[in-house]
Amino acid sequence: MPLVAGVDSSTQSTKVEIRDLASGEVVASAAAPHPAVAAPVSEQDPESWWTAFNTAWAAVGAPTVAAISVAGQQHGMVALDADGVSVHPAKLWNDTESAPDADDLVNGLGGPHAWAEAVGSVPVAAFTITKLAWLRRCHPDVWSRVARVMLPHDYLTARLTGSVVPGAPIGRVSTDRGDASGTGYWSPAMGEYRWDLLRLVDPDRDWPAAVPDVLGPLEVAGRWGADASVVVAPGTGDNMAGALGVGLRPGDAVISIGTSGTVYAVSSTPTADATGAVAGFADATGRFLPLVCTSNAAKVLDAIRHLLGVDHAEFDRLALASEPGGPVLLPYFDGERTPNRPDATGVLSGLRSDITREQFARSAVDGVVCGLLDGLDALRRLTDLDGRVLLTGGAARSSALQHVMASMIDAPVGVSDADEAVAAGAAVQAAAVFEQVDHAAIQQRWGLGRGAAVERIAIDDSVRDRYAALRDA
Repeated sequence: MPLVAGVDSSTQSTKVEIRDLASGEVVASAAAPHPAVAAPVSEQDPESWWTAFNTAWAAVGAPTVAAISVAGQQHGMVALDADGVSVHPAKLWNDTESAPDADDLVNGLGGPHAWAEAVGSVPVAAFTITKLAWLRRCHPDVWSRVARVMLPHDYLTARLTGSVVPGAPIGRVSTDRGDASGTGYWSPAMGEYRWDLLRLVDPDRDWPAAVPDVLGPLEVAGRWGADASVVVAPGTGDNMAGALGVGLRPGDAVISIGTSGTVYAVSSTPTADATGAVAGFADATGRFLPLVCTSNAAKVLDAIRHLLGVDHAEFDRLALASEPGGPVLLPYFDGERTPNRPDATGVLSGLRSDITREQFARSAVDGVVCGLLDGLDALRRLTDLDGRVLLTGGAARSSALQHVMASMIDAPVGVSDADEAVAAGAAVQAAAVFEQVDHAAIQQRWGLGRGAAVERIAIDDSVRDRYAALRDA
């Protein structure tokens, strides 16, 4: 039976999922960790991703596959010299050192409206273009050695195809429209790079020679394996792959709760939000993916859980047992991207001497949920959402988060049955490229898009208002 591989290279680890091409059944999966990071300086050696991939690949038995696709964390800056060696550790999406550069770039083009019109998004510290500006400003000697600029998924794809081998000249490097749309210098509406924006970073660089080719949704990036028999798909960003993995349909929204939180939907037309709340991304299929990202999601729940000294099940029990009227948590533990507050910290408001462990746990859940629902509200202002809301990501397994989220949303809420939505979406792309069929055909054949309905519970109706007052104070 032919097999395909989907790879999810996230902030924390690389996961590999092997699926049967015909049925979509998962036949093997494994993961290997990446070096731990924490904002404001969040950097990793790109070589560590390749090491993690090879470790995970060996753990799944190094099977013979027909095709492979890599989905990677968006926005990360990989800067290589002419011999394919990283000139600086890759700056990740949650690195906030480039916040001043983001402000300079926004002002340099004439403000947020100009940026939204140019690329559908207003750059913040997460975006690749701001990290390039930071590297040039802070390390001019390193900047002079940069030959190629890539994204994390581009790097792993190039290692698979052999286009990048450290110590050897770089060959043809590619990306896809989904991940390219998160750089801040590729326009989803126009389908092309904006060289004028890159010239704001460096007016003298030969930018067409520095950035990857942007492949179409079903184009082949290259071949992998000793006999070059494995089709390597274009790959994409993690959120774009997640949309494929959960079988996202027009009218539905996804709330993904991982290290960060994202809220996104499929759109047939490009979007532009001058407030900066909604990023106007492209998806991996030829459509568009308006998206809101919060920097603080599952890690907030984990931080409070560790303080309480409990496991996941007990944390959920505590949160669901809380009496109303407890404190409100503004969960900006490591700065925040939406709203754009890179230097913010968390705030716990309404503490009293009779606070309980239950209330403390619930404040974490409520804070994360309220931040994500602010994102859903922003998305609804730009996109017609009349369907379900699907929850996915590691923290979507939390029963407390599921029930609180469902109780605050005026729409049916379900939990996606895709345990690893990003890896699943990468496998969908691998299969679609191998068979040269629409991604929807693979999703339908594999039965993706199902989700278990979540019941509502009684909640404190004042939580969102109290959260908003604390957020806007």
